[in-house]
Amino acid sequence: MGLGGCIILIAVGAILTFATDWNMEGVNLDLVGVILMIVGLIGVTTFSSIARRRRVVVPPSQPVVQEERHPRRDGYSDGYGV
Repeated sequence: MGLGGCIILIAVGAILTFATDWNMEGVNLDLVGVILMIVGLIGVTTFSSIARRRRVVVPPSQPVVQEERHPRRDGYSDGYGV
């Protein structure tokens, strides 16, 4: 889950906790909202700690090209054109 998903979880949790007054039997929407906000905050802190790590950029290695040496073919030394 990326940073955007974590922010969406926090927003949905805040809406469920503070902006609704629905009553569902067997489900406490305030608790569900708080849980979503906590999960979103954990995701944001995890994402920011991973993103803060210094990424080492390794330059690409130079490919080793081994050229095969062919004898020079000028049209005279190989018997053609004589």
